Amino acid sequence: MNLDVDGCDLREATVEDAVCGVVPRYVAAPSDTDALAGVMAAAHRSALSVTVRGGGTALDWGGTPRSLDLLVDVSALSWIDHIAGDLVVEVGAGTPVADLYAALASAGQRLSYDPVRLGCTVGGAVATGVSGPRRLLSGALRDLVIGMTVVRADGVVASSGGRVVKNVAGYDLAKLHTGGFGTLGVIASVAFRLHPLPESLRVVSARVSSRSRAEEALAALRATSVVPSAVELDWPPEGPGRLDVVLEGTPAGLEARAGRTVRALAENGADGPPTVREELPEGWGLLPAEGTLALVTTPPAQSVAAAAWVAEVSGAVDAGARTQGSASTGSLVVSFPPGTAPERIGLVVDGVRSATEHPLVLLRSEPDVRAAGISPWGEVPGLGLMRAVKDSLDPGHRLSPGRFAGGI
Repeated sequence: MNLDVDGCDLREATVEDAVCGVVPRYVAAPSDTDALAGVMAAAHRSALSVTVRGGGTALDWGGTPRSLDLLVDVSALSWIDHIAGDLVVEVGAGTPVADLYAALASAGQRLSYDPVRLGCTVGGAVATGVSGPRRLLSGALRDLVIGMTVVRADGVVASSGGRVVKNVAGYDLAKLHTGGFGTLGVIASVAFRLHPLPESLRVVSARVSSRSRAEEALAALRATSVVPSAVELDWPPEGPGRLDVVLEGTPAGLEARAGRTVRALAENGADGPPTVREELPEGWGLLPAEGTLALVTTPPAQSVAAAAWVAEVSGAVDAGARTQGSASTGSLVVSFPPGTAPERIGLVVDGVRSATEHPLVLLRSEPDVRAAGISPWGEVPGLGLMRAVKDSLDPGHRLSPGRFAGGI
């Protein structure tokens, strides 16, 4: 086995390099895309299994790797090529999302994606594919990707799309890699379309004490023309829920839109007068950094019902689950407090999967939950097609084996 590649540092791994509890044999840190391609080609020749690390904030997400010989650290692939006049940016996969936001803000622009983890990198955000609250207006993260460069399992560099928003050349391979947990290729860089920074912001918040009142409030909001950037539902284990409606635009226009939103909620479902703030709540869009997390996907009209059902099942087994997420897109995250007994989590997971048609995926499982054998993915529609794609792009099944649905 020879992993010596120009521009790539190699060392033996330690327990701090573990992925879902599995410690790799080696860690490679390429300095650029060429070095990344070189080390992937070397790993291919030696038939090594490979997993990728960026900021390291999601190494406990997804399934447990069946094998892990080499951890490839892409944190050195950190650069930003901002084409402000075209509202486009191309970014190295190892670039911290916070650095990208700061660079774009200085030019009055933004990537309309709310990070769900502190310290995440661009490559990690794309590889996990979970989008924050503003997906309602701007689309999910995958919708903001217009180009991508990846390194295949055999070390070949491949690109799709480009740095032009209306580019339609070739297959949209970027969609396959977004949310693929690094099982189809190693992301080297990503091109995004951008939006201008809004001049002003308002957050209208309302308490809702029951499922019926929350659904009434959302129906009233849909009947208005306020066009929110996000509508977030927070359904705690006990007590009333909360709706946060984010409005963005010019100061003059926002006053009228906020007023219409307040009236709609106050007259339909809100318990008490809604409040209005001029900044986002602390920790906006961030998922809990500890505990087990599950993603539930529902039709938007059933978001409140799904959250209420999770609360009911969780309450029956004292699991303490909290449900938060985009009520208007049906993307909800269920968080269990750290240390929740695996059998209680299993009862909630089984209850949601068996009693509803809503897919539930365990994004992050605590070690004892993994040991309990709770399936992270449940039943996966289209799994045969997904396996065929895996066979085509990674025939040796060496890229993050077992990390994705169905053990892919």
